[in-house]
Amino acid sequence: MENTKSGTHKLVVLVGSVREGRFGPVVSSWVAERAAEHGGFEVEVVDLADVELPLALPAASPKFAGDDYPRPAGMARLTGALDGADAFLIVTPEYNHSYPASLKAAIDWHFTQWTAKPVAFVSYGGAAGGRHAVLHLENVLTELHAVTIRDGLAFPNYFTAWEDGRPNDPNAAGYAKVLLDQLSWWAGALKNARAAAPYPA
Repeated sequence: MENTKSGTHKLVVLVGSVREGRFGPVVSSWVAERAAEHGGFEVEVVDLADVELPLALPAASPKFAGDDYPRPAGMARLTGALDGADAFLIVTPEYNHSYPASLKAAIDWHFTQWTAKPVAFVSYGGAAGGRHAVLHLENVLTELHAVTIRDGLAFPNYFTAWEDGRPNDPNAAGYAKVLLDQLSWWAGALKNARAAAPYPA
């Protein structure tokens, strides 16, 4: 994993949907652009559609197996990105009032990679804009000792709210800046804390 520039944090943007015809790459591309413009991050986009994500897990938890955890070779880029990240931004749709199985698999194949790191969310969906998916993700990632960011981005009725790869809401970029400002603050605070002392997970 490459070093970040001085004063910046390594941000991994996860494209959570692997569904045929998904809208996630459009949202992720726009968000990654905002993060690059922000100036506080070195941005890496990881698309779960390009990752081998078996649903069958090894017997031992990654929490206890550590470096001996037998992940598939096709998961190496994802694992390396999560290891090296200072912060995460998860882009997720809402399926049946929750988040995609691809995201659950990616989370469950890892453990320490999330610990004491901040996670922000950008969601999209119907009337709720994917907020049910985010609420479920917040519960899961809190269990893994991640720190979830309060201010997220949600895009209701995305199928009519976007045009030419950008949201129609003129305030969207401003909301993204608030999210990224908070994410950057937490990334720095938690990175310093991890360097000062191991997190007691």
